[in-house]
Amino acid sequence: MNDNYEQDMNQDIEQGVSHFPNESLEITRVEKLRGREARYMISFGPYELSVLEDVMIKYRMIKGNSFHKTELEEIVIADEKQRAYVQSLKFLERKPRTRHEMAQKLKQKEYVDSIIEEVLSRLERERLIDDAFYAKEWAIQRISNHRKGKLWVGQELRQKGIAKEHIQLALGEVSVEEEWDSAMTAGRKKWDQIKGDVLEKKRKTYPFLMRRGYSGEVTRKVIGQLQSQYTDEYTGEVDEEDILD
Repeated sequence: MNDNYEQDMNQDIEQGVSHFPNESLEITRVEKLRGREARYMISFGPYELSVLEDVMIKYRMIKGNSFHKTELEEIVIADEKQRAYVQSLKFLERKPRTRHEMAQKLKQKEYVDSIIEEVLSRLERERLIDDAFYAKEWAIQRISNHRKGKLWVGQELRQKGIAKEHIQLALGEVSVEEEWDSAMTAGRKKWDQIKGDVLEKKRKTYPFLMRRGYSGEVTRKVIGQLQSQYTDEYTGEVDEEDILD
């Protein structure tokens, strides 16, 4: 199905010059088109072709220069690649994207797979898309600022299409102290919000921290620390199974 779709899209691209005669054609006029995109209409007598300014400059499409139909077919494809690249830059203006996210955005714009792949490779060469760096920044932000645990963050990164090795490295760079501070801040806030005795606080804070992606080990340590601050109020011991009931 993907192969047929790509063939159909390639045919659409080629139709831009499919009606041109199979001979050398001289540019008779170059006119800038209205709109947000910097596009130009290139006239070859009665035949016309629109291209982005970058493509026009690259191929020196100025009045008096001549091109064969086969060259124009190459230019049409180059224009499509540049359009996809420019579109990807617009997506990146709004927020950073992973490779997978960018591929999905370009698919929504109906670019063919081969063009999407070339654009993604170009963005990676230019370091405009960097999944390893993205994963590290995301992990620090979510754990330190949004009080999420490593398990939660790892799942988020997987959903964003980040490779397993990048996720492991990103989470590995978050120190034990950083996750502990995050968990303690989240746990203390929840603990203080809960009315009732220490048992009630433990019953509700424990699953709260687990749902936020903190490991069982980290969660138990946080609960122990919070409980130790309330020894005057509670002196009994509660089994972990009781907490999870």
